[in-house]
Amino acid sequence: MYVRVLGSAAGGGFPQWNTNVGLNRKLHEGTTRAEARTQSSIAVSADYKHWLLVNASPDVRQQILDFEALRAAPESRGTGIGAVLLMDSQIDHATGLIILREGDTLPVWSTRPVYEDLTTGLPLFNVLSHYCGVDWHEIDTAADRFAIDGVPGLSFRAVELSSAAPPYSPHRGDPHPGDNIGLIVTDETTGGTLFYAPGLGAPDDSIAAVARESDCLLVDGTFFTETEMIDQGVGVKPAAAMGHLPQSGENGMLAWLANFPDKRRVLIHINNTNPILDPDSPERATVENAGVEVAHDGMELKL
Repeated sequence: MYVRVLGSAAGGGFPQWNTNVGLNRKLHEGTTRAEARTQSSIAVSADYKHWLLVNASPDVRQQILDFEALRAAPESRGTGIGAVLLMDSQIDHATGLIILREGDTLPVWSTRPVYEDLTTGLPLFNVLSHYCGVDWHEIDTAADRFAIDGVPGLSFRAVELSSAAPPYSPHRGDPHPGDNIGLIVTDETTGGTLFYAPGLGAPDDSIAAVARESDCLLVDGTFFTETEMIDQGVGVKPAAAMGHLPQSGENGMLAWLANFPDKRRVLIHINNTNPILDPDSPERATVENAGVEVAHDGMELKL
C-alpha cells in the first residue's frame, strides 16, 4: 500500500492567511526551517495508479498539481482519483469537493451523519448536483470491512470517534455516532494496515485495539499543549474543547502512542501554533525522541 500525505496542516494551513505571529511570522521572515503546509488530506493506493482521496481539503487543487499520480495523463483529461472518502463534514475536510466540480460524477463515501450535514447545514452535495454530481455511498461503521469501486486491492473499515459535529450541523449539540471516524486501510496483497485518524481526540480501549492491529498510526497532531492557542493569544478554547488530544501531558498523545512502540507512528493535522512544526524546537525533539514522526506535505509511506 502506498500512502501519500497531500496536506499535513490543520484547518487554515501553515502559515494561516490572517496570522503573522509565532512560527507564522518566522516563516514569513525566513527565520525558521519550518516549511509551509497545506490542509490535511491523504491519498492511498495499492498500485500507485488508482487512488482514494481521503478528505478533500480547500487546498486540493494544489495538492493534485503537486502529485503527478493524481493528474491526467498527457494530452488527456482525467485523474488518478478513483473515489473520495470523507472522515467528517468539517470545512477543511469537505469543501475541496467544490474544486473537483469540473470532472466526472464524484463517487463519495461517508457516514450518514456526514451526508446529512453536507445536504443541509453545509449543502455541498446539493450545489454539486448542478455540476458534476455526487454518487454517494454510505459507510457502515458496523461493517467488518468494505471495498470501494475504483480503488482495487484495498479494503476498509471505519471506527467511530468521539467528536462534535461542525457548528453548521443540524445536530451540533447532539453528537451522533459517525460524526467523525477513524479509517483502517488494509492492502489485500501485502497485509499492510494503516490507521488514519486526524481527529483522534479521545482514544479509548476500542481504538487501542485497532492500533495494536495496525502497522502505521497516522493520527491527530493538532496541538502540543492543551492551552496552546490561548497562550499564544490567538484563541480562547483549549484543545479538548476543539476535539483534539495534545501531544504533551501525562495523558497526552505521546503518552498514548508509547503503548505501541513497534508501530510506525506519525502525527498529522498540525496546527499553525504547534511548535513541532519547527524542526529545531525542543518540542520537536521531544516528539522525535519518543520515536514519533511529524508528517509533511509530500511524505510517502509504504506498507
